[in-house]
Amino acid sequence: MMWRRYVAIGDSTTEGLDDPDDAGGYRGWADRFALAVARSQGGLEYANLAIRGRTTARVRAEQLRPALDLAPDLATVVAGMNDVLRPSFDADRVAEDVGTMQRALVAQGATVLTFTLPDPVPVMPLARPLRGRMLALNAALRAVTAQTGATLLDLGAHPVASDPRLWSDDRLHANSAGHERIAAALAHTVGLPGTDDSWTRPLEAAPQRRGHAVLNAELAWVRRHLLPWLARHAHGRSSGDDRVAKRPVPLPVELP
Repeated sequence: MMWRRYVAIGDSTTEGLDDPDDAGGYRGWADRFALAVARSQGGLEYANLAIRGRTTARVRAEQLRPALDLAPDLATVVAGMNDVLRPSFDADRVAEDVGTMQRALVAQGATVLTFTLPDPVPVMPLARPLRGRMLALNAALRAVTAQTGATLLDLGAHPVASDPRLWSDDRLHANSAGHERIAAALAHTVGLPGTDDSWTRPLEAAPQRRGHAVLNAELAWVRRHLLPWLARHAHGRSSGDDRVAKRPVPLPVELP
């Protein structure tokens, strides 16, 4: 199948944090997936409307209409992590918003992809209380996607997605290797030539860390990332305040 225009909507993971490019910004799995599609078929227009910090409801309210106006025939809808972190989390409501976005894009003729979220506990042990929320959200995403005509990449069902070595220092975003894996998974999901399921394979066994090293790493993460995040949200601020989409206009993907 040939696609003319790909539009990505969502939050920070779709924006590309933490996969630095060479220009002071972020690349990410959506950029990498767009490049894979463009290489496969000789070209593609690509827009990325995602903005960090957005809840699923805000993605629906702020990004769906602009995405529809761009008339994509390929789209990704990925959101939910920012909802999981909030006291008001409701898995069914998040899935309903995702389903609404999927249906609208599918109805316009787009191939629509969504993926489930990895288990956070291997990456962030302090997130154990959130595991139930993530499982509930993934179950709801599977159910709604089965009804909308969209395609689900069940990323959360593969343990390698929770390997800490594929995550950045903040433990909320994939690192460059993680974004590369997600892009490979999406390419395989849509059946791009030359792709396979190698993205599901585990990394080589990691060396065992000593107890003091683990404790020091946890304390450093709390100091550098958790406490600033708590302070920001206590004051009603978001990492996405005053930010705009990095690629709001569909442009041809540059082929190396």
